[in-house]
Amino acid sequence: MAEDSELPALAWLRRRWGMLRPGHVPAASTPPRPRVAVVTDSAAGLPEEWAEEFEHAGCFASVVLPVMAGDEIFTDGQDVDTPLSLALASGRQVRTSRPAPGQFERVFRGFERAGFEGIVSLHLSGRLSGTADAARVAAERVDIPVDVVDSHTAGMALGFAVRAAVLTAAQGAPTADVRRAADDRLAGAEVLFYVPSLEQLRRGGRIGAAASLVGAMLAIKPILTLKDGLIVPLERIRTAAKALPRLRELAVGRAASLRAPAVAVHYFGNRPEAERFAADVAGDLGLAVQDVVLSPLPAVLAAHTGLGVLAVVIASSLEPAQNLRTQ
Repeated sequence: MAEDSELPALAWLRRRWGMLRPGHVPAASTPPRPRVAVVTDSAAGLPEEWAEEFEHAGCFASVVLPVMAGDEIFTDGQDVDTPLSLALASGRQVRTSRPAPGQFERVFRGFERAGFEGIVSLHLSGRLSGTADAARVAAERVDIPVDVVDSHTAGMALGFAVRAAVLTAAQGAPTADVRRAADDRLAGAEVLFYVPSLEQLRRGGRIGAAASLVGAMLAIKPILTLKDGLIVPLERIRTAAKALPRLRELAVGRAASLRAPAVAVHYFGNRPEAERFAADVAGDLGLAVQDVVLSPLPAVLAAHTGLGVLAVVIASSLEPAQNLRTQ
């Protein structure tokens, strides 16, 4: 949770302080000290094992974006699939909210107290949420420099950029290099997705440029994408039976154009379908199944897409060759 986000960094410093005490014999190869911290939000859709790996690096924190259904509040990091699925299936009104600036301020101050020189804060598209704005407000309240980045995207398109930033920061790189690693991964990243119904997107006002087409599109099965930070229609498909094969075809075509593509598949309420889809995409690209990242769509995004969503993220593979577990 955001309130505890400073703990990994403080633990890292305590370990390093122990190494500086008289009589301590340093290891043959001491890993560099991270100088820059990386902060993101739960819309990045990071797999659990990635989040654990990043926390091990001691220079990472994620702020949870809340989802409300009546009096219930759902957050990622809990087992949200069943309760949120029930809320969506029953037609209850599901709402999302940006985090308070105070949540970011606590995270930023934690890294400031831990002695970091700067922070790169990477967030969900500002045209879908006020999250980046909340981070900017918090950045003005702390003394440490904070570079707030509106990713103009969501899900693992943001998550891949976060990974590149954390791996770069863990090598002791300065703020400019950490920001550049994230920007390089964001450049050209694509999100393609299919939803069985546009109703949740319509309710939440998240269809963006497609708003004028809602009446005509509710009866079809569109493939959607993110463009300039907004959800827009990419193709209109007449039936569900044709939608998923076309989504696969589009994703494989985009990925095949890259020398070393990074691919992720998101789902909500339909994991078996997502596993089959990911295996098919991996086979088409000549990849091992485990090379396609499979991650549930974060609650803050699933609240707007509804049940049965399948999303594919394609990005260039530009991350540094670094294993955080060695530190």
